This record gives sequence, structure tokens and C-alpha cells, in this order.
Amino acid sequence: MKAPLVRLLACLAVVPLLAGCIAEASHEPTASPMTYSCCETADIEKLYQPGQTFTLHWIVGVRDASATVPPRVELQASLTGPYATEAELKDAEMGVVTVPGLVTYTAEPVRPAGTPDEQPVSVIPIAPAAKPGYYNLASSMVDGDATASGASIIRIVAGS
Repeated sequence: MKAPLVRLLACLAVVPLLAGCIAEASHEPTASPMTYSCCETADIEKLYQPGQTFTLHWIVGVRDASATVPPRVELQASLTGPYATEAELKDAEMGVVTVPGLVTYTAEPVRPAGTPDEQPVSVIPIAPAAKPGYYNLASSMVDGDATASGASIIRIVAGS
């Protein structure tokens, strides 16, 4: 009669331990259900001058609730140019022409917290020596192993 009692006590002692392990193992950090894309129209329609700062206001959206969400999102943005015309920029991006003397200005990566009311911003300082022309604005949202990217055209004009 002692053996069944010992087994019962052993089970009662082990079950809470297993439950604690199971609860610990299944607890995963939750990530933001938000998505981000470039950018407010005013950001790209404005004419910029050398020495100014380009500010990209990310557009925040809500993901499909069924999507799996990686724990970290990183927003990246850069300006590359100058190109003489919009057509030259598009041809260069397609690999049709090579344009010498291009420079790239890059924003520090932004890692949003993922709250719906957050308004992330990328800041790209434009060098005082930047030449006038058309610049390719490349933006991307790196989300785990997936990347969503886009491009727009920004114009830098001669300083006053």
C-alpha cells in the first residue's frame, strides 16, 4: 500500500514542475502587428537644398491579424544621386546606363516599438556639397527574413 501512495505523491510533486516548464517554454515575446511604408506626399514633393535635412514620415498600417509577426522591424532609407533627369535615374536603376559620381546619403535605421499611435521618422542629412539633380529615395521595411521596399524621386536644387 505504500507504493501507490509514493507514486501519487511523486506525481503530485512532478506535475507542478512540468506545468511551470511548459508555461515557460510556450511564452514567446509578442511583436507589433503594424506595417510601415514610405511616405507622406509632402516629403517627396518638396524641393530640397544642399545642407538641408530630408525627413521621411513613415505611413503606419495594420497587418492582417492572421499574419505571423517577427519580433523586430527595421525601417531604412537612403538618397542616391544626382541624376540629370528623372529618365536617367530610372534608366540607371534598371541597369540601362551607368552614371558616374553618384553619392548616397543614408538615414540611421529606425526600429519602431509597434504601437498604433507611433509615427516613425527617418532623417537623412543632405551634405552641404550635394550637387543639384534628381535623387532616388530608397525605403525599406525589414521584417525578420522579409523585406518590403519602394522608391521615389526627390529633387535637390541649387542653394540660394
